[in-house]
Amino acid sequence: MEALQRGGIQEDMVQYKLFLVQPQGSTLQQTEEHLPQLVEEILAKVAPLLIQYIWQHSHSTSSIILRKVVSLLTLEVALSLGTMWRTSGLLFISCSKSQRPSQILQPELKTMMENTSENRVFLYRGGLHILPSPSKSSPVGVSRDKVPTVAEATTLLTAHREVCQASPKICSALRKRLEGYPEKIEGSLHRAHCFVPSGIAMVLAQRPDLIAPAVLAFYLRDPIDLQACRSFNTFPPDTRVLTSVTFTRCLYAQLQQQQFTPDRRSGFTLTPPSDPHYKAHELGMKLAHGFEILCSKCRLPSSEPDAPVSCNPQWKGFMESLKKNGFFREEMDGSAHYRELTRSAENFFKQSVASKSSTLSPGEEVLQLLNTCSPLNLEEMKKQESQLPPEDSE
Repeated sequence: MEALQRGGIQEDMVQYKLFLVQPQGSTLQQTEEHLPQLVEEILAKVAPLLIQYIWQHSHSTSSIILRKVVSLLTLEVALSLGTMWRTSGLLFISCSKSQRPSQILQPELKTMMENTSENRVFLYRGGLHILPSPSKSSPVGVSRDKVPTVAEATTLLTAHREVCQASPKICSALRKRLEGYPEKIEGSLHRAHCFVPSGIAMVLAQRPDLIAPAVLAFYLRDPIDLQACRSFNTFPPDTRVLTSVTFTRCLYAQLQQQQFTPDRRSGFTLTPPSDPHYKAHELGMKLAHGFEILCSKCRLPSSEPDAPVSCNPQWKGFMESLKKNGFFREEMDGSAHYRELTRSAENFFKQSVASKSSTLSPGEEVLQLLNTCSPLNLEEMKKQESQLPPEDSE
């Protein structure tokens, strides 16, 4: 299977995999029947931390792959050290005191091990394990010149857990890196006020994570990309409203530090730098260019509307697990905040479990949201400008 094959990782990506070792005495059929429940438990455990999280750029899938070793979850994230270590913290949460080893391939660990870490570095039962090489004192291990298969690696790990435990020095360094997680996740975000076209405000209210591909599109723009920004067919500037936008600190810096003057034909004009709202206008203008570039590269998907998540047999179990993990924070069923949390959980479920949406590009997802959501009420959105939460300090 592709996910168990060697390679396939881009240079600027880090790949994480979560595995289930088939319990002794159980049949493959029994393991297969137990997998959906395990996936629900894992996703529900990390969902409260992931639902509102903004990835620098990511692709995740919860597809189930059956072998003697089962891959429950594969996650690839862009090579941002902050994101990398935050993801490691989440893996520690998933693997703590469990039978699920998680393979972690990180640049810093690869360097430390002279690029011999493939299928050798695992988080297991809350600790870091590194498969050793055979030595005179112990025959246990895998030769340095061999890349073990996942099955070989996890069999060795579970049979000789003590031998595979990383040294206290390495474990101490890792603990320092992960100290404060998952609480530190909130500190990685930055909220800023932005004047953006109303369509963008609506999209980000539904899918805050789409801020990442929009910033990337603006950051990596070229003259051909900017041709679409002469007319702004998707996000006309005369519909701008003030809204609160959540970035990661890295994304905010990428947008803030870019020097850019809009085309006169675009309809975007900036206030004088002395204006109190100058930064909000400038950030919103850059964001609008990013979203327009995204949408200019694709068309509205012609597929049939997605079935409601309630039709998915895994949805009920996922919701029950969320409730057990305190995701709804004692909110009353039917309250405005409860409905908002439910909508966020549905979006997360669609992306992580009902993976049809993962085949769409970010631009297609934006266009789909614009096409399926209720008509925008510009006057109502302008009324909400006075109720925005305060910005974060620089």
